[in-house]
Amino acid sequence: MITPDTAIPHTTDLVTPGVAIPYIAGALVVGGIAVALSRRREYILRWCVWAVAVPVVVAALYAGPGGAAALAVMVGVECALEYGGLMGLAVPDRAVLVAVVVALPLVAWLALPYLPRVLIAAVLVVTLVPLFGGDAAGGLRRVSLGVFGVVWLLPLVGVVLLGPVVLAVFVAVSVGDIAASFAGRLLGGPSLSPLSPAKRWSGALAGAVAGLGVLALLGAFTVPIALAVALGAPLGDLLESMVKRGAGAKDSASWLAGAGGLLDRLDSLLLTLALALLLA
Repeated sequence: MITPDTAIPHTTDLVTPGVAIPYIAGALVVGGIAVALSRRREYILRWCVWAVAVPVVVAALYAGPGGAAALAVMVGVECALEYGGLMGLAVPDRAVLVAVVVALPLVAWLALPYLPRVLIAAVLVVTLVPLFGGDAAGGLRRVSLGVFGVVWLLPLVGVVLLGPVVLAVFVAVSVGDIAASFAGRLLGGPSLSPLSPAKRWSGALAGAVAGLGVLALLGAFTVPIALAVALGAPLGDLLESMVKRGAGAKDSASWLAGAGGLLDRLDSLLLTLALALLLA
């Protein structure tokens, strides 16, 4: 049976939180120098968010599967609340979604064989809330948005199931995101997608190279994880752009100074985790 400790084979000990700390600290320093030289407020704020988030992620993963589950729960709750607010979900729908994102990582940690059943139950409950409420006018929309919310946030179970490699994935996606933004502005070129006209193919390629470099540095470079980072990060960013355009919003929230909400910072990571779970 796959357990949180054996989900991803063939990674080296370098990817463990304790051993990786000097490399991550070095990346923070180099990144801090780069964003300071750029003098762009956007990049400086992103780096500040990264500088706060990395120690939290390291500490949680260092605590083992239980810490990883706690991290996934905390992140999931905030993301679910932001998604609910972004899409204008009713209070019962938001409450159910929050309960789902709390339950799934805990089940992945404590009772992994039951995870598929819990996921089916989650989708069923999301469907039944507007059904029992007799919402003839907006029931279908509520069900659709609720099920999409479950699917979108489901990859957070990867924080538990993928084990220590999650740290390398998190850092690779974060570095790749900043590199993509830098390169896209500097090099220009064709737009990546109508969903986000400001993003360029040059930035996506530069972000992929930077992310893969981080994986190699941290000893986490395998073909499945490399593909997940290279493809999942830009696609995850575009997916959230599509969601926000549908909602007519620029950011998922406004509490994270200069960076919108937590969902804005984790959009690339969510799809990367999903691909990592599928491929690895």
